[in-house]
Amino acid sequence: MSPVFRHYGYTLRPPLPEEAEEYARLLVTPDPEVDRLTGTTETFTHDAIISYFMRSFEGDTRQDFLILDAANRIIGESVINEIDAEMRSANFRIALFNSKDCSHGIGSWAVQQTVDYAFSELHLHRLSLDVFSFNPRAKHVYEKAGFVQEGILRDAVIDPADGSYADIVLMAILEDDWNSRQA
Repeated sequence: MSPVFRHYGYTLRPPLPEEAEEYARLLVTPDPEVDRLTGTTETFTHDAIISYFMRSFEGDTRQDFLILDAANRIIGESVINEIDAEMRSANFRIALFNSKDCSHGIGSWAVQQTVDYAFSELHLHRLSLDVFSFNPRAKHVYEKAGFVQEGILRDAVIDPADGSYADIVLMAILEDDWNSRQA
């Protein structure tokens, strides 16, 4: 049975194949601020987005979730990818596709639900991510969910907003960290 999480009219659940077109429409014309904060520098064709979306149903190295608003429109995604069953580790990423949906607690809620799923259902030992230093709001959300800063790649990226160098902050949450938070 596929997990479905609900909170104040928002839903977090695995994607359905018939949602590929809606997903593609959202990403063909991306929000520039979202692209900046997520590091997306490429533009993708409609067909490339559909192909990517359909690959999310294959294999066991990822778990994708869509974030839906009260009208069941896709507003973002939360993804556990690069799942390594032997190491019990994975990478995490999240994006709200329109900057107007940020700062309302939706991302915080989706991060926490995805982290809980990663440890309670996938039985991971480690979940990691990276975040740009010019995205302190996201870093704060990750810290609230239990992620700990593990390192910094200094001046590893250029902020497209002003051309300045910025850091990539490496973060992770371990199974023991998550268990401690559950107690």
